[in-house]
Amino acid sequence: MSVPVPRQREAPAPHAGPATLPDNGLTLLVIEDDPSGAFNVPEMLDTEGNRVRIRTARNLTEASRLLTDGVQCILLALPGPVDGEADPLAALRAVLKLAPSHAVLVLTAEDDAERAAEAVRVGAQDFLFRGELDGRILSRAIRYAVERKRSDLAQRQLTESRLRAQENARLERGLLPTPLLDGSGLRFAARYRPGRSRALLGGDFYDTVRTPDGTVHAMIGDVCGHGPDEAALGVELRIAWRALTFAGLCGDQLLGTLQQVLENERADDEIFATLCTVDIAPDGRRAGVCLAGHPSPLAIRPSMAPRLLPTEENGPALGLLPHARWPRHEVELGGAWSLMMYTDGLIEGRVGPGVQRLGQEGMVEIVARQLAEGRRGEELLDATVTEVRSLNGGELTDDLAVLLLDRG
Repeated sequence: MSVPVPRQREAPAPHAGPATLPDNGLTLLVIEDDPSGAFNVPEMLDTEGNRVRIRTARNLTEASRLLTDGVQCILLALPGPVDGEADPLAALRAVLKLAPSHAVLVLTAEDDAERAAEAVRVGAQDFLFRGELDGRILSRAIRYAVERKRSDLAQRQLTESRLRAQENARLERGLLPTPLLDGSGLRFAARYRPGRSRALLGGDFYDTVRTPDGTVHAMIGDVCGHGPDEAALGVELRIAWRALTFAGLCGDQLLGTLQQVLENERADDEIFATLCTVDIAPDGRRAGVCLAGHPSPLAIRPSMAPRLLPTEENGPALGLLPHARWPRHEVELGGAWSLMMYTDGLIEGRVGPGVQRLGQEGMVEIVARQLAEGRRGEELLDATVTEVRSLNGGELTDDLAVLLLDRG
């Protein structure tokens, strides 16, 4: 049974979001330029037995007013082909642009199968011929088109999300440092774990380079906070440190310049960063250490218990005090040694179910135990981080960075 399509207007509502399948039936928007008003759409019932509601529009202007959130599908009756027509699917392209989140069916004449197939390639969910436009076929086609459109949108969103994640991962990996130690005779190892879920980069940062005079410069720092803004600021500080180091700055002058960088780049005046720098002499036996509110490095020497380097008269974290100073302390390393630099993520994990934190003393005990069991280098870092996580009862919530330099 066919019924004339009523030419009634419904109150327009803002169009937003993809089509959904409501519990109270489907709504079909028919777009057909039929001046005679004789175009008929079969009466249809959905799978729940509800009557499919029909809205009609004679052109895109009317369609835009009737395209509300309540519409799940559009049936576009394509006009017959015109000789010399530049784009026989111009109407379809306009509808797809107007309603990118809605399912679209095209209706063509039986002898226009090629254009019908091309309409699907352009973006329609399906096509129908006018001669087979009965209620059963059209109702099934509408349901299929709506579900296919929803599936297509979900797949597109999943693909876009995956591509964004891959791109972010490549960018973050590219922002991690590549140590420049050729010719130094030192071995380097590092471990890095951001506190943010599914992130590769956190607010912790580190770097190690060798300048032309043979001095090895190492740095590790921590921007307060754990979000992407803090991660970006950490990268800026690391790159600035490397550039300033190759420019010949060190100690108080270098840290003062880094503080200016932080003050100019931070999003909030309360943002600060801790930092530890170590400059190892070309002969490898001495080093200068500067601390800006950062935990002191751990020195490891043969036949000696590991110990923290002295921390007297150290300066504040970068960004806390204007015109601050950061004294540089000379330390003797000897002929063979290891130097472990770390952020507070390694020492602020919990110890057991209470509120007690591991602290520097607890970390020193862990490292001493691992050394006694014969672990060195990469193995030492892995075992230390694993034990810290185990004591914490699971993954650490703070960013964590640890680097180890070995000589002899």
